[in-house]
This record gives sequence, structure tokens and C-alpha cells, in this order.
Amino acid sequence: MPATSPLADIPTKEQVLSVSQLTALLKGVVENRFASVWVAGEISNFSRPQSGHCYFTLKDDAAQLRAVLWRNTAARLKFDVHDGLEVVCLGRLDVYPPRGSYQLVVEQLQPLGVGALELALRKLRDKLGQEGLFDAARKRSLPAFPQRIGIVTSPTGAAIRDFLEVLRRRWQGVEVFLFPVRVQGDGAAREIAEGIRLANKLSPPLDVLVVGRGGGSLEDLWAFNEEEVVRAIAASRLPTVSAVGHEIDVTLADLAADLRALTPSEAAERVVPSAQDVAEMMRNLRTRIQNALAGQAAALRNRLDAVASRPVFARPLDSMHNLGRQVDDLAGRLHGAVRVRLVDQQSRIAAVGGKLDTLSPLAVLGRGYSLTHDSKSGRLITAAKELRQGQQIITRFAHGSAVSTVDGVSTED
Repeated sequence: MPATSPLADIPTKEQVLSVSQLTALLKGVVENRFASVWVAGEISNFSRPQSGHCYFTLKDDAAQLRAVLWRNTAARLKFDVHDGLEVVCLGRLDVYPPRGSYQLVVEQLQPLGVGALELALRKLRDKLGQEGLFDAARKRSLPAFPQRIGIVTSPTGAAIRDFLEVLRRRWQGVEVFLFPVRVQGDGAAREIAEGIRLANKLSPPLDVLVVGRGGGSLEDLWAFNEEEVVRAIAASRLPTVSAVGHEIDVTLADLAADLRALTPSEAAERVVPSAQDVAEMMRNLRTRIQNALAGQAAALRNRLDAVASRPVFARPLDSMHNLGRQVDDLAGRLHGAVRVRLVDQQSRIAAVGGKLDTLSPLAVLGRGYSLTHDSKSGRLITAAKELRQGQQIITRFAHGSAVSTVDGVSTED
């Protein structure tokens, strides 16, 4: 067997590649082979300089990969990127020859297990919650018997049909005002918010407002998570019901509304009462009123029987007779007292009369005395010196009087 020369293993000059050449070959292979790739990992060493580009490392338990997120792509993210965040990236591998390294140029980024929409929803919910838009103290109760109901929804969807059908079945005599809007797609949030504002301007005012649509995916329902719609519901002067047909996920419109209904059909059930339930309630109230009145009547009847059994009501004439006797006794006593009082007064009058007779001038005249008066003035003459010659006087006796003229006057006793 022939011997092999060691020089046979030495490559020729044409077979030797420079570092640049090898790197270029690797760059072509890697970038062509991994032009679009999904990679999952945990973010670490995250940095965002003034340029706006984001640099970080994707890692798992066994390896790590450098990654870059250019400024334009980073600006479209609806969530904050930070160390420790589990993400799924869509990008392409890029080889950087000066360092002989490769990195992942990220074109899409979303949290692992939490979609970008859901993360954006959480962020907006926290923001509006801090402003108090979801506070329980802001919630208002719905009117018991509304007459004018507004609904902001699509005029062609199943939501309006279901709502009206349940409304017709449960309660009659209400007016329903439809404010037609798109409930998904571009511009839907703006139309919904405008419909809410228009409903609040209606005159005479509505009693209650329903905002909603049928079921769908999170993307389909996204208009009811838009800030413009949430703020319009929170600013509504009308009691507002959110009826977004998705029982599992709660939209921000649900949190801002005064009441959340799982579906438009349930919204109709919550907005108006059931005619059957009201009729049953009326029957129960009538029964309770009848029972209460019957109880009161029985209690009053027992009280009346107790009062009627008393002697004053059992033998009413006895009391009258007793009172009659008392009146007769009092009348006899009164007559006796009057008689005694009359006799006493008569005696007193007689005594006074005797005294008056004793003091009376007439009694004095009866004993032979007389009274003399001046005929002109009627003045009583008590002394002779009061007379003058020729004066005419009247002398009164016990019986009758005489007129005379003074012929002379003597003042001697």
C-alpha cells in the first residue's frame, strides 16, 4: 500500500476562504433560509435609546438570541415591552458581518398567552378605571316601567330582532327608537358614540338607552372597547344598558354602563317588566290587602263586641234613670236653698226697711213735724233767719202742703 504524503491534505489557495467570504456565505444561507420565522422566548436586557429602536435578548432555558425592533415597528405596539415578558416574535434572521453575529429583526411582537388586543384592553381599562368611569357609585337604577326606550345597534343584525321580539312578548305599550350604527369595523366606534350622544338629545327624553350587538370574537366586539364609546356611555344622562352578546368576555362598555346584559335579549328582559309577573304581583297584593282588611275588620269587630258588652251599652236606660234621680235630688235641694235664701233676704230687707222708715222725713212728719221750702228755689228752710218778709214759702205736712207768705220774722229761740 503506498504511503500518503502529509502535503496532500493542505488546500490550495483557491480553496481557502477569508473570514469575510465565509461570513458572506453564511449570511446568504441564513437570511434566505430564515427569511420569516416565529420565535418564542423571554425578553431580557431590554433597552430603548433615543433613536427609538428597541434592542433586547430572547432567551429560554438553553439558549439566547439577540433581537432588534426598529422604531417604526415599535411605535405600533399597544403594550409596554419590558424584561421578563414572555413573547412570540415574527421576524427574519440577519447576520452582522463586523461582529460575525446574527440577530432577529422583529417585525411582529405579541405577548405569549395574551394577545395584543387583550393587552391594549387591559391598559385602557386601567386608565379609565383610575378616572372613576367604572365606579359603582356612578351606577343608576333603571325605571320600573319605561315608556320610551332607545337602542343603539345595527339595524340589520340579529340583536335588534331579538330585542324587539322579547320586548313584544314581555310588555306592551312602549315606544322604541332605533339609532342605526355599524357595530364593527373601521368607524364603528365613532358611529356608536355619536348614536349615544344623539339619543341623549332626543325630546321628550328617553327613559332608558340600550347599546349593544350580537356575539362575536374579541376583534368583532372591539368597537365596544374603544375609548370614545366608553366615554360616551359614561357621559350619558340616560340610564344605559350595555348588551354586547358575549357572555365570557366583559367589554369596557359593560363596565361603564349602569347595567350589563349578557345579550340583547336579556337586555329587553332587564329593561321592561314581564306582564305576567306584574299581573301575578297585583294578584298577590290584592290578596294581601284583602287579608289585611279582613284582619282589621275582625279586630274592630272584637273591640266593638267588647264595648257593647259593657253595662252602659247593655242597659242604657239605667244610666238615664240614675241621672234623672240625681237631677230631681239636685232640683229639690236647689228649691229648698232658694226658699231659705228668700226668707233670709226678706228678713234683712224688712230690717233695713224699718231703719229707713225710722230715718225717713215722712215718718218725722207723721209725728207732727213739717218741712218748709222756698216756693221759687225749692230750698229747704232750716232757720228763721233764712226768711224775709213777703217771701212765699211752701210748708209740707205728713199729708198735703200749704203755701203762705211771710209777714214777719223772729230769730229768737
